[in-house]
Amino acid sequence: MNIETKTLNVHQKHGLLYFTFPLFDKFGVKHAFTSKIGGVSEGQYATFNTGFLNGDKYEHVYENWRRLCDAIGFSEKRLVFSKQTHTNNVRTVSEEDIGKGIIKPLDYDDVDGLISNLENVGLVTQYADCVPLAFYDTKLKIIATSHAGWRGTVAEIGRVTVEKMVADFGSSPKDIIVAIGPSISKCCYEVDTPVFEAFSHIKYINPLDIFTPKGDGKYMLDLKEANRLILINSGIKNENICVADVCTCCNGDILHSHRYTGGKRGNLGLIIAK
Repeated sequence: MNIETKTLNVHQKHGLLYFTFPLFDKFGVKHAFTSKIGGVSEGQYATFNTGFLNGDKYEHVYENWRRLCDAIGFSEKRLVFSKQTHTNNVRTVSEEDIGKGIIKPLDYDDVDGLISNLENVGLVTQYADCVPLAFYDTKLKIIATSHAGWRGTVAEIGRVTVEKMVADFGSSPKDIIVAIGPSISKCCYEVDTPVFEAFSHIKYINPLDIFTPKGDGKYMLDLKEANRLILINSGIKNENICVADVCTCCNGDILHSHRYTGGKRGNLGLIIAK
């Protein structure tokens, strides 16, 4: 089972199907974005589910992560998980956070983004249509990942992540590369007037650049493009942004998609490690 893409590197290893971003591969960044293929989860989570909090068996999810981390050469015990609630809250990871969400309990809430300068730590965010964002400071070797649903995008979590990399570690936006991963695309993402109006406060985005009106208060929303424009406004160079050409909903047989399944699904995972 495969997927058509011109913007991602596709990997099939030990039965797993996962993806990496060519721009990040160029800099030797250890990272991966998962598919539904190659795990041990069952039922609606089959077979590769990355979420411990959505009803799947702990031992199944742990084994899925163990397999992925083994494939990319990393220890699953060194992961740090987010606790996503569609905010723009971004947490700088400490040594004490290592293992939280997989071998330690999560003792924080409302965290949709993670940043780290620590060696041998892997940051995890999860998805089932929302936009994955991965960040890497090519000079200072800072890693970050953020989860951008429409609410997080309206709250400009991409900008917040960049600003926190600058504030906490002295990053320069011109040195940061960003990947916008597989998510629901404009072809499948119908929204209503309240969502359209929620984006109106982002004055530097022309609504016609991200919305296509359908009539009767309905619009098709390009959430990837919205995040790209937010990143550019945050000082990220256009050539330092790679955008995945994969729609999760169009590929619901290979990728977990909330809309494709009506909510009966597992989670995809993005890991970036240093």
